[in-house]
Amino acid sequence: MLKKLFLALTFIFIAFVAFNYELVLYGLGQARGQMHILMNTRTIAETLADPNFPDSLKTNLRLVTEIKNFAFDSLGIRYSTNYSNVYDQQGKELMFVVTACEPFMLAAKEWHFPLLGTFSYKGFFDQEKAIELAKALKNKGLDTNVRTAGGWSTLGWFEDPILSNMLDDTEAGFAELIIHELTHGTLFVKDSVRFNENLATFVGVKGTERYLEAKYGKDNNEVNQYRQQWKDRNKLTEHILHGAQYLDSLYQNMDQHLPYEEKMEMKNTAISLIINNIDTLSLSDKQKYLDFYSKHKPNNTLFMSYLRYRGEFALLEKQLEKNYNADIKEMLEDYKHTYASL
Repeated sequence: MLKKLFLALTFIFIAFVAFNYELVLYGLGQARGQMHILMNTRTIAETLADPNFPDSLKTNLRLVTEIKNFAFDSLGIRYSTNYSNVYDQQGKELMFVVTACEPFMLAAKEWHFPLLGTFSYKGFFDQEKAIELAKALKNKGLDTNVRTAGGWSTLGWFEDPILSNMLDDTEAGFAELIIHELTHGTLFVKDSVRFNENLATFVGVKGTERYLEAKYGKDNNEVNQYRQQWKDRNKLTEHILHGAQYLDSLYQNMDQHLPYEEKMEMKNTAISLIINNIDTLSLSDKQKYLDFYSKHKPNNTLFMSYLRYRGEFALLEKQLEKNYNADIKEMLEDYKHTYASL
């Protein structure tokens, strides 16, 4: 009986590998990359004591425990031992994320992973594989983008380390990233990437503002500077989200019988208009965005990214004030009871 059961399980395993060969190879590659990182970390104390580790990065490293404790105690973030160790990237990028979108529709390509669910992005530790996938999808007619990831969460499957490139930021930027990723470890709903990323972005921003207020005082220059930076980011976000609405309307009313070249010209004209109108916004660093998009021509993936990470920000802010009396901890606690987390 046991022999038959073993043979049956072996057959199922072989069949799964045969029908999911690419997925299995991808999983093995990701596991290998993750294990390499985890096997080459050091404690924060060891890293701080290393004279060869850049002093410029040690400033934020000394703040990790303080930021985490604030997140656990004041924001209701689930306690974890994440970010207790450090992986030195030596200035190199580690994770490359591919996104893709229909050319005349704001509809993201999705990838399905067993147990984890459906995602509208796919990460790689191998840059060449990310570029290869993006090229293949582009050849199929999709808009594509490859970006680097400043950090990521394994949702409690592993003990996530601090990546040295994460430390090359302001205190506020570093705190926002840590709180964002810790939020993923607190609540991550299967097949709900937009909800998950919007929530983590929201808690990251609001949590960082409150962390700075608790540390420096509500009217301190550090706090006011962060608030101004967020106001600028929010203006740009609203502009891009309005642009997404404009594009969506354009696509829905576009005559699908038009030649491809004519549809592409209409699309490119609309996107150029949206990007050029950034110049009309009162932003302290708008030239940075204009310069970036003049060098990196945006496509539908840009607008999907804003929808994925910031499209629900205004709604979450309204809920926080109205339903939870501005208490992030209460909000997260209610969400944890309302939604099933991975």
